[in-house]
Amino acid sequence: MKRAYLASPLGFAASTKAFMDELVAALSDVVVVENPWALQTVSAEEHAAVEAIGDRAAYAAAQRALNHRIAAGNEAAIRRSDLVVAVLDGVDVDSGTASEMGFAYGLGKPVWGLRTDFRATGENAGAIVNLQVQYWVEASGGAIAGGIPELVERLRGAL
Repeated sequence: MKRAYLASPLGFAASTKAFMDELVAALSDVVVVENPWALQTVSAEEHAAVEAIGDRAAYAAAQRALNHRIAAGNEAAIRRSDLVVAVLDGVDVDSGTASEMGFAYGLGKPVWGLRTDFRATGENAGAIVNLQVQYWVEASGGAIAGGIPELVERLRGAL
């Protein structure tokens, strides 16, 4: 089975974690999901230790170090994946998701999008989302699906 990196902001809010779990379960029928929200790049203890730092400059430096470890872990996960599946919901595509898509495209990996949000957010009638984000998807050989079942079927047909 191919490995798919799941680019999304779904782990930030309790309200979207159940959707993320549903998406991971559905995708697992066709790919091995590399979910960055499940990576253990930084432990809870390390986060707690940083949060306990009282000095503002030391706290910021420790946060930067954790940020770099998390981002490097995500980079490694994208590199070991065969493709990227990106959640494109929201008024604007999440900046981290967009950057992961662009990185994957630059590596020559196919990028697939999922947009369940019915709001129009593209620059014009020809764009579902930001035109550059849509380009990464389409130029890589992927497509933007309007729901989980459609995404899974498109992936199944492509893989």
